Amino acid sequence: MDLPRHDLGLLLSLDVLLAERSVTRAARRLGISQPALSAQLARLRDLFDDPLLVRSGRTLVPTSRAEALRQPLNRLLDELQSLVAAELPFDPMAGPVTVRVIATDYIHAAVTGRLVAAFEGRCDGPASDIRVVPDTRVVPDTRVVPDTRVVPDTRVIMMAHDPQRSRQDLEEGRADLMIASEPLLPQGAIRSRLFDERFVVVQRRGHPRGTGPFDLDEFCRLPHVLVSPVGGALRGVTDEALAALGRTRRIAASVSSFLQLPPLLARSDLIAMAPERLAMACTRDLDIFEPPVTVPGFTIHLAWHPRRDRDPRICWLRREIQALHL
Repeated sequence: MDLPRHDLGLLLSLDVLLAERSVTRAARRLGISQPALSAQLARLRDLFDDPLLVRSGRTLVPTSRAEALRQPLNRLLDELQSLVAAELPFDPMAGPVTVRVIATDYIHAAVTGRLVAAFEGRCDGPASDIRVVPDTRVVPDTRVVPDTRVVPDTRVIMMAHDPQRSRQDLEEGRADLMIASEPLLPQGAIRSRLFDERFVVVQRRGHPRGTGPFDLDEFCRLPHVLVSPVGGALRGVTDEALAALGRTRRIAASVSSFLQLPPLLARSDLIAMAPERLAMACTRDLDIFEPPVTVPGFTIHLAWHPRRDRDPRICWLRREIQALHL
């Protein structure tokens, strides 16, 4: 192997090929033609004396040699990018900026709207728009949140949290930042506190129990909805707090997403413990009450990959989001 004879750009192409596992998608992402990338793949195979990617059905599958190259290649390209970035200060006015943020369903339900409103409030240009990408594969033409005060065109793409892929998305640069609670953050990610959240009791508007404060007996007697990210669980932090008092509550339903909670409550006489920011986003349909039992809240963090800790663009993005005081 004689690396000096080869274009260093081949390594970037290999990185994208391993991520996309498709010559067509990788070529589109790199901005070159499919035949040109196919020629580069042939050169890479010659360089490493290995097929690198082999066809399996309609997709390309990395060989064991290619899998072994993934992490060292990611580190090398990140180090090269950081080396260049350290010498070139980030100028947000220089052109369009795209922000890719992984977030949990709770963040999408409770905070995304406030994020958009905060950007719009600082915007001198036309109204902003945001779309929630349904998984962590970024749609190339997704348009979101232009903020003409900070930059001519800032696009914030909110990506769904996937426990199996979020760490890799941060590591490989498909996502810039992640917003989530501590237990969901990828191991090794650097994090910064965004805000603390607490739980409140919620019920539908017009609930037959009325709008008086909850006492402990009524709280335990009425049917509850429990949100369990793993799905199907019938016990949570509220139940632990009640158990410390020698009490239990009645769990009538368990759902896997906070996004399912507001419409379920709006069409039933169920009640629930919900994060306050989520409840505040649904006050048209829900009434909010102080819980009759003390339940510990949680902290939401902004997180990023350690290799991008000093990246000027990522530093700028972190400052912008922190400044929104979500």
